Amino acid sequence: MFIGATPYTRWLADQVRLDADGYVVTGDAGRRMLETSVPGVFAAGDVRSGAIKRVASAVGEGAMAVRLVHEHLAERAGQTNVSSMKHQRQSSPGSNERTIA
Repeated sequence: MFIGATPYTRWLADQVRLDADGYVVTGDAGRRMLETSVPGVFAAGDVRSGAIKRVASAVGEGAMAVRLVHEHLAERAGQTNVSSMKHQRQSSPGSNERTIA
């Protein structure tokens, strides 16, 4: 959550890596672009270190984070490709699930 010019992230200090100004560090040490220091935890928008601090950028990063979460969950489930998971859902007989892509 970003309020004003100072990120409200003190509550995260013991959970994820923050930079010197209190912004959440993402995409380092082989992590995905928006992934924090905790695998599977993503940050998007103004609270992210290096973010542009524009609404349109935050919305785009939020949309990207959804895709990255899907990829992370697929990997944890032993799937290496999100599209194969999508195909399995769509081809299951009697399945009423919708896939967000």
